[in-house]
Amino acid sequence: MIKIKFLLSILCFHLVVFGHAQRKAVFIILDGIPADVIEKVETPVLDEISSKDGYTHAYLGGEKDGYSQSPTISAVGYNHVLTGVWTNKHNVWDNDIAAPNYHYWNIFRIAKASNPNVKTAVFSSWTDNRTKLVGENLPAAGGVKLDYSYDGLELDTVRFPHTKDAKHMSDIDEAVSTEAGKYILENGPDLSWVYLEFTDDMGHMYGDSPAFYDAVKKADARVGKVWNAIKERERKFGEEWMIVITTDHGRGAKTGKDHGGQSERERTTWIVTNAKPLNARFHQTPGAVDIAPSILKFMNLSIPEEVKKEIDGVSFVGDVSVSNLKAVRTGDKIELSWSVLNPTGELEVQLTPTNNFAKGGVDTYTTVGKAPVKAGKYTFNLPAPASADVYKILIKAPFNTTNTWVVKKDFKKSKS
Repeated sequence: MIKIKFLLSILCFHLVVFGHAQRKAVFIILDGIPADVIEKVETPVLDEISSKDGYTHAYLGGEKDGYSQSPTISAVGYNHVLTGVWTNKHNVWDNDIAAPNYHYWNIFRIAKASNPNVKTAVFSSWTDNRTKLVGENLPAAGGVKLDYSYDGLELDTVRFPHTKDAKHMSDIDEAVSTEAGKYILENGPDLSWVYLEFTDDMGHMYGDSPAFYDAVKKADARVGKVWNAIKERERKFGEEWMIVITTDHGRGAKTGKDHGGQSERERTTWIVTNAKPLNARFHQTPGAVDIAPSILKFMNLSIPEEVKKEIDGVSFVGDVSVSNLKAVRTGDKIELSWSVLNPTGELEVQLTPTNNFAKGGVDTYTTVGKAPVKAGKYTFNLPAPASADVYKILIKAPFNTTNTWVVKKDFKKSKS
């Protein structure tokens, strides 16, 4: 036994010293906590995790009044995190999750495609998170099978008898977080999702109130179960872990009981992470869609090229060239602008007048020009007859790819 322990310690030493530490990640969604509340309530665990500049305001809801505007609703927000795209692409508009568009791959599917040996886990009160959003075992969602799941507790009314005060949801969150901490400590899955609901229940019942704030404190302590497991695995096995904690929506400004609209408080969320090095994107008010590409980049997992072209998010870790890509159409002229994060090199601007990807097809892109990254802008004319309903614009820069759309004003969003 002593010899085995000695060999393990030598292995861990070499992993750390020579930079080959195994990279693992876990993301946690704490339901329905606006940024002003997470900043108001004492959250010692989140404070410890974010101690090295790892807290920022974030947003969801897509582009306000734009084609990607998305409801600030729970399952919608979860799917932004899972897929790295807004609702106009993933097609989850409410908690019914009626017809997800699985052509936009979720993070687990991407991870398994990049490396089939990646071990995955989900810990959640909602089975829909696994069965509908991830689409476990569904051919349309790639037939992905998670390696471990702990959910469905909301259906166990014997162990968790439902009460009007929603105490059963607090008990479920306690069980979910306990299992997540235990399983991560003992098994070290490569990519895990933890979802805790009770904060949103208290928000709906009591709005901005001591009961809501107390639920946030409980959520912080439950995150601590996972965080402690991560620290122990890093210490014992020399692994390198990234943890990301966020929320799925804010709350209404008047009482805090509601959400779903486009008010600033409903759209303004937050991200806590221990990741490093964080790039400038992290402090540009990143979107919920930035989380998936950030985790995948940290884990050195590749995204299939056609899937990558559709990702709306930009990684907030590692080298990134550009962010905040915008397109303004005046007649047949398109004016592009972007934020420069790394001015090195030249980028290529590509265009397609089709959206075949949304139905499982392939879009053919044409290069319309090149520009220095540091220029921050580029203007080009649409090819005649410039009559397409949607133009997808793709920028390929040295350190990242990003996209935006130009849509006819009278073109209606599809919810099918």
